[in-house]
Amino acid sequence: MLKAMGWTADSGAAPEKKAIILGVPHTSFMDFVVSYFFYTATGHVAHVLIKKEMFWGPLGWLLKKLGCIPVDRTNGAAFLKSIIETVEKEDTFQIAMCPEGTRKATKKWKMGYHAIAKATGSTVYMGYFNWKNKHISIGEKFELTDDAKADTEAIKAHYRTLDLEGRHKDGYII
Repeated sequence: MLKAMGWTADSGAAPEKKAIILGVPHTSFMDFVVSYFFYTATGHVAHVLIKKEMFWGPLGWLLKKLGCIPVDRTNGAAFLKSIIETVEKEDTFQIAMCPEGTRKATKKWKMGYHAIAKATGSTVYMGYFNWKNKHISIGEKFELTDDAKADTEAIKAHYRTLDLEGRHKDGYII
């Protein structure tokens, strides 16, 4: 399906059992579709965090079947605790997260990925989906420090070098 949609995979899946793959830029629900086909083509599942409002009726059932996890955005601390517990109890758990936290243009990124990775020992990858040339990858591995803000700024600096374009061009600023 990925090739049929005109996309090229620049990598395979994360080799670690526990990994967080950042997905940048996030400007469209189609980012999930492309990412899903990419990761399942590697024979793996990358769970995806999606706002709980999307989990209604048959769509909710389908999203859960595809490995999506509903997120209650009203209580960040409870959400982080829940995800950390889920990752810790599983032998293998790879999760795709969009640090932008929204499909709208934003300069302020969420740092939950950092807390989850530090608490669970998960490896962080700087994944991307580039709608300009239709290339997708888990990207390069990023070694976290204890400074979430500095790490996030370093990750953003890396993404600036990649010349990425979102499906909706005006939805990605960095």
